[in-house]
Amino acid sequence: METNLINEIKEKIYNLDYIKEKDKTLIEDIICGKMNLKRVAFIVDLIIDMNIDKDSLLAFLTYQLFKVDEEKAEKIEKELTTDAIEMVETYKVIKDISQLTLSEEIEDIKRMFVAMSKDMRVVFIKLAGICYDISILELPLTEAQRRFVKQVEEIHVPLSERLGFDKLKQDLADNVIRLLHPEEFQRLKESVQSKYEENEKQLTISKSKIYAILKDLNIKGEIVARQKHISSIYNKLHSKNLRLNQIYDIIAMRVIVETVEECYAVLGRVHAIYKPMAGRVKDYIANPKPNGYKSLHTTIIVENQHPMEIQIRTYEMHRESEYGGVCAHWLYKEKKNKKDELDSRMTWFRETVENAKNMSNDDFINTLKSDLYDGIIFVQTPKGRVIEFPEGATAIDFAYAIHTDVGNTCVGAKINQKMKPLNTPLANGDIVEIITSTQSKGPSRDWLNFVRCNNTKSKIRAFFKSEMKEENIKIGKSILVELLQDKNFVPSQLLNNDYLKEIFAKFNFENEDELYAAIGCGSLSAGQVAGRLIAYWNRDHKIEKISTNVVHLKKNKEGVLIDGDSGLLVRFAGCCSPIEGDEIIGYISRGKGVTIHRHNCPNIKYLEPERLIGAQWQERENASFLATLKVIADKADNNIAKLTTLITNMKLPIRGFEAKDIGDIFDCFITIEVKNTAELQKVISSIKTLKNVTDVYRSEKW
Repeated sequence: METNLINEIKEKIYNLDYIKEKDKTLIEDIICGKMNLKRVAFIVDLIIDMNIDKDSLLAFLTYQLFKVDEEKAEKIEKELTTDAIEMVETYKVIKDISQLTLSEEIEDIKRMFVAMSKDMRVVFIKLAGICYDISILELPLTEAQRRFVKQVEEIHVPLSERLGFDKLKQDLADNVIRLLHPEEFQRLKESVQSKYEENEKQLTISKSKIYAILKDLNIKGEIVARQKHISSIYNKLHSKNLRLNQIYDIIAMRVIVETVEECYAVLGRVHAIYKPMAGRVKDYIANPKPNGYKSLHTTIIVENQHPMEIQIRTYEMHRESEYGGVCAHWLYKEKKNKKDELDSRMTWFRETVENAKNMSNDDFINTLKSDLYDGIIFVQTPKGRVIEFPEGATAIDFAYAIHTDVGNTCVGAKINQKMKPLNTPLANGDIVEIITSTQSKGPSRDWLNFVRCNNTKSKIRAFFKSEMKEENIKIGKSILVELLQDKNFVPSQLLNNDYLKEIFAKFNFENEDELYAAIGCGSLSAGQVAGRLIAYWNRDHKIEKISTNVVHLKKNKEGVLIDGDSGLLVRFAGCCSPIEGDEIIGYISRGKGVTIHRHNCPNIKYLEPERLIGAQWQERENASFLATLKVIADKADNNIAKLTTLITNMKLPIRGFEAKDIGDIFDCFITIEVKNTAELQKVISSIKTLKNVTDVYRSEKW
């Protein structure tokens, strides 16, 4: 089986025109059974379909070898071209998502954007790998897999759409719906398949008529029929609140010809034999979509009295539609001195790369999502220069798009020759004139609350970072020192030269002033830095064995938890809420006695190791503890009633309840009073028997 797959991959590659005999020898050395051959075959097929160059193919294969045989891959890399070597090195930086933690995933997306601004081929192949990874997932999903699918939905699907990678976007989106909404996916799939035979008959009839049109017009072209992707149907049903019979492009035909003139000629003749639906003729050739998509669309009523969409485009438009206008730009452009339309579209990616340098991970992801999902508007200067913005952009965004100095000194704006406030949202086609003043003191921090463009926010932050650097240094240091003190650490012990050097390397700073200034102006989270410093401290101050002293827990007459031997005040940590039966550990806090944590509490790693002390339970009567469970279920009208009734019947007091519907998911946190872990486990097992419940586990929400 393995040998067959290797031979199949090689045969496909060897059939390529640009593969020479010496290349075959190299490929023989690269492809081996240690690789994930199914993944390699999937991506090689896409590379071949897209007609990507030899350097890209060899770079991808060499990187796959690096994963399994680094020594051999290093030797092969030396035989590649400079261009291919650069691509291999980029792959090493952009890891596979399945190997990453959540914070590393965000860093990976940042690295992808850096690569994107240099070479779009790398990003296409990266997205192709993600497409394979999600295609092999099966239900039920683990938490890590569900997080991966959500990231694909929120980041990679809209990113593929923005790049114009239609084929990848559709495959990614279909798998997202399959995994997150399986019942509706199956229902839609069956509904489409039930009409397959009828649709095929109609496609055959319409195809014959349109081929006759091409012959009559003496046009060489081809016709490709397709049925709409499940994800596209799902999105239309939900975004536009439609019924299935209101979606008019479930079946469609693409007519592909040589020239733009031929596109319009075919459109006219199609309308001569079929009645077009009113409002369903769209000219994306004269008015391309924001991602560069071009085509003529019309929806006609065909012989079976059902609607059918016809898309008419040139071969070049079709290639760019399937594989991305921006990517096609990288692959097929000739050297030229002037910028074209696609060069201008690269601005968004370059700005995103620059913005990422001044943002925390959370800010980067939030702004990335908003930019990807936003619609696009076009606004003009009085001299007719057209500038693209996300919907909701303001006059201030416009000012900074003209020039940073214009933004920093703007005091007013005229929109369509009328004075308007600077926070006025712009509309498509507006003509905007910015009024500046040399007396301006610069931007206001309040502007950050309503500007829409990442680039604008970055320039405003840069102003405050530069103009108020000394103040930011003081503020940043104060914030970090206070945070370390709150976590019971002596700041001077953690802010030493060795640890700071590691921090500088991690976050790309030259010195302490840069670090504190970044925290002070808000471009870096103090929590991120504190977490790293504490991790370094714990790494260098490991305790080989926890103290043999033991805290014995029991109640006195007043019900106060005390230490059975020493009389120390004992309390339970709110972060992990230990209950009898949990493995526990004590922490001697300053002036507050001993705080009891669960042994696996995530906050233990932030505590001073020398203050940790062993602890164990003693038998006690009438003890009770609060425990919170998270319940995830499919949406149903009686979820809350079933859940509360079950717990009430078990004679367990409910002390807190919070529930909400998230799409098709019922998400609930319920806090109950239990005696020990055995009783809690009994509750968990009982809840799992309820219909619709997909998962239930202990949580630290409250």
